[in-house]
Amino acid sequence: MRAITYDQFGSADVLEMSEAPEPHIGPDAMVVEVHAVGLNPVDYKIREGYLEGLIDTHLPAIPGWDVSGVVVQPGLDTPEFAVGDEVFAYARADVVSGGTLAERVAVPVRTAAHKPKSISHAQAAAVPLAGLTALQTLRRAGVTRGTTVLIHGASGGVGTFGVQIAHHLGADVVGTASHGNHDYVCNLGASHLQYGDGLLERAIEARPHGYDAIVDFAGGESLDDTLSLLAPDGVVASIADPRAATEFGGHYIWVRPDAADLAELGRLIDEGHVRVELAGRYPLAEAGEAYRELERGHVRGKIVVTV
Repeated sequence: MRAITYDQFGSADVLEMSEAPEPHIGPDAMVVEVHAVGLNPVDYKIREGYLEGLIDTHLPAIPGWDVSGVVVQPGLDTPEFAVGDEVFAYARADVVSGGTLAERVAVPVRTAAHKPKSISHAQAAAVPLAGLTALQTLRRAGVTRGTTVLIHGASGGVGTFGVQIAHHLGADVVGTASHGNHDYVCNLGASHLQYGDGLLERAIEARPHGYDAIVDFAGGESLDDTLSLLAPDGVVASIADPRAATEFGGHYIWVRPDAADLAELGRLIDEGHVRVELAGRYPLAEAGEAYRELERGHVRGKIVVTV
């Protein structure tokens, strides 16, 4: 089968189209014919070798964890799914090897759910990692109805889901983003704050009594002024800055595959509470260029590769 592979760590230049072995499955997995793959920053961080020691990579490796497609071979004990079912998954394995940027992929049932009926495979492929990250981070931060939450990185791939989910939960949502993304963030359901010089003063002016939750999807200097913004008993959660836990007593999040959470995201999408924003689509042969666009940064929404 055709697949995008790399046999050494490096830039997107190491990616190439290859012939790869067909996926093999255990009793609790299934072979999925890939229709679309969502790209995530963690993919290129692994490819560049930055996560060695945290996640092992077996070379040559096929990158990608997000997928939407059709079941072509169920495992021996996968009663949730049958041949022909449309599914989407955060198909993360314990090692990086046989990823989703291929014509077919092995998908453990613990990582998969039935695809939302209201969206395309391309849109569904954009959901799993980013959507699960947003949902699980907001949950850990205790965001619920009436919570005042500040979301850093509100216009990014994860932030786009985070703002919409928090808004649906009934929270008072304030999101940081660039000036050019003002209308975008507001349309997702948040009040907009431009990041950069003066953010602390703008954030205090926006909510003088502080924030019950500060959720960081951006990293960098986002949490520098946390103690000046956090309300008494407020909670901090970050996917990018360990200070959320080590300095502020909150949570440093590494997203987990979770079939029930993924099904919940599918329900929110089909009921119209969450929409999926695509920043670009590329064919499999142009996966390297798709990653280059992602790596340039400032992508609004998600980039997907169609197979």
